[in-house]
Amino acid sequence: MFIINLDELFWNASLEEVQKGYITSSDSNQYICLICGHSFISGYIYKQDETLMDARRAVEAHIKEQHGSMFTYLIGMGKEYTGLTDHQKRLLEFFYYGYSDKQIIEQTDATSTSTIRNQRFKLKEREKQARVFLAIMGLLSEKVSEAERFIDWPRAPLVMDDRFAVTVEENDKILEKYFKQGKDGSLDSFPTKEKKRIAILRHILNRFDRSRVYTEKEVNSILVDVYHDYVLLRRCLIDYGFMERLDDASKYWVHR
Repeated sequence: MFIINLDELFWNASLEEVQKGYITSSDSNQYICLICGHSFISGYIYKQDETLMDARRAVEAHIKEQHGSMFTYLIGMGKEYTGLTDHQKRLLEFFYYGYSDKQIIEQTDATSTSTIRNQRFKLKEREKQARVFLAIMGLLSEKVSEAERFIDWPRAPLVMDDRFAVTVEENDKILEKYFKQGKDGSLDSFPTKEKKRIAILRHILNRFDRSRVYTEKEVNSILVDVYHDYVLLRRCLIDYGFMERLDDASKYWVHR
């Protein structure tokens, strides 16, 4: 069975793949949506409405229908991921949807077209800086051992601070200590230290299907196999932003 670690796929995808919104997995011969993990098998024919399409077109149609666009998804990610202010996000949306400088002035506090053009210029310069930074970090990553690499975190609305600075080696040690029967087994105890809790919750999240919506009973049935105090685990998954729920707790889902 091919198991998808969606966050790992997303953070390791190339720039072109992130822009498209899907990767092509040679291991499983599938096209996989980077937002929700929905996959389409190469060689199969899929039907949407009355249109027949191959796997590549099917995943592209899926992204458009279910997620709007990759631009919509990416611009909606938190500032800890985009580095963008709300004002910058709004301007980028105007640029993306083809608003003229005059139309943008009417929708914002800008007083002249030169102000808008200056913003365009600054964003373009930032793009150049980002390209150089990516190249530098790519070269740096070649010098860092696997054990020293930081683990990837789910794209949840978390406040990223030093609690999340966990290396692959540290993460493995935490899981080995608290899942003594194996990583797929039950949790021996749940630590009080937040850094360890967050690493454990990240691991537990893999037991949920990101594309599914769960009832509270279904969430409990999964978590009780992990730890006797499943209510505590459920609350922590919500509090740390790994999962979301309706106000009446009738539906739960992994943060997308």
